Amino acid sequence: MTNRSAAPSRRTFLKTAALATGAAALPSWAAPAHARRDTGLRIGVIGCGGRGTGAAANALEASPDARIVALGDVFPEHLSGCRSQLASLGDGFGGRGAVAEDACFLGFDAYRRVLAAGVDLVILATPPHFRPIHLAAAVDAGKHVFAEKPVAVDPAGVRAVIASGEAAKSKGLSIVAGTQRRHERSYTEAMQRVHDGAIGRVVAARCSWNQGGLWMHERAPEWTDMEWQLRNWLYFTWLSGDHIVEQHVHNLDVVNWALGAAPVRCGSLGGRQCRTSPAYGCVFDHFATEFEYPGGVLVSSQCRQIDGCSGRVDETIYGTDGVCTTSPGAARIEGKAPWLYEAAGPHNPYVQEHADLHAAIRLGTAVNGAAAVAASTLTAVMGRMSAYTGKAVTWEQASESALDLSPPAYEFGPLPVAEVAVPGRTPLL
Repeated sequence: MTNRSAAPSRRTFLKTAALATGAAALPSWAAPAHARRDTGLRIGVIGCGGRGTGAAANALEASPDARIVALGDVFPEHLSGCRSQLASLGDGFGGRGAVAEDACFLGFDAYRRVLAAGVDLVILATPPHFRPIHLAAAVDAGKHVFAEKPVAVDPAGVRAVIASGEAAKSKGLSIVAGTQRRHERSYTEAMQRVHDGAIGRVVAARCSWNQGGLWMHERAPEWTDMEWQLRNWLYFTWLSGDHIVEQHVHNLDVVNWALGAAPVRCGSLGGRQCRTSPAYGCVFDHFATEFEYPGGVLVSSQCRQIDGCSGRVDETIYGTDGVCTTSPGAARIEGKAPWLYEAAGPHNPYVQEHADLHAAIRLGTAVNGAAAVAASTLTAVMGRMSAYTGKAVTWEQASESALDLSPPAYEFGPLPVAEVAVPGRTPLL
């Protein structure tokens, strides 16, 4: 069993995250030309919804010798839809997405059967709550992992991921997370310049993911509580972590990357202004957080999912000698060392993250992004904890918290919806 109670120190987080960042940032286009080729990578997919199906297609595009050989999900239409889409990929994929019917597994234990189906590598793309469980099982089974972000929804899950990352190191296994900005050329080039001193000493930062609302499935009469929540996982904190964790983790990960640190403490505001119907579960629709990093560096963070409002998805790092601004596909530095990212040909970071993982597996040079993505996940979780409770939260409080959002059982049946958090009333655990 993975330890969900032993909290690593902040020093341990930063040390392991820094090492993981350096390894995971190695782009596969820089890999030696003599990289060993073998009979191909056999990939299993755990979580066959839209993101799992997309990630599987990205993995096939990343390597001409990769094959999808097993699928697992709790919903039969997810399995059949994913299987159909992968089988129908164009001629360039050579049938590498075709999965035999007897290698398609259904149920809460489907992940175990995928892991036992002769795979080398698994894609973990279920709702985030399940990530620590599936990651621990994959590492225990000796499999390399591509784990979608975030990797947990609570401090107990973060601790489990850190433990799995350490276990993977001891086995020489690679773990790459779906924080694709760390594999995107505009970001890797910008961060290299920031770390080389192009903007001087970093003194502040800001980041945002402000957008409109997302999908929601009206509840069908025959759905149990568990099925309804799984089908609308975005709106239940135990499944998604709320959108500050599920989505805004991308931006917070960039800030942690730029600063080479995790926050010391934070204070957060948030609420449920527009998505007030019970159909939207128990999550908030907006957050605003001030994070304090070592040295007194302050970071302003915003995320919102409300229709009709202005959108913004980017990060800005302020230094003594300049300012670096990043967003998907774009980056620039203004100041003493001005720079503008110019794309050098087609580049898809969603494919590149798989290419980097596959290259590491073939070269036998394990990469391990578990600590870095765990730190970014906990950064987002502590922001949510602060907003839900109305209390300032330190890194130590978050990392040592007893908060564990796991349900009493993984089965279709009754499952009460958590109360919507009320700042000032909801306790800090």
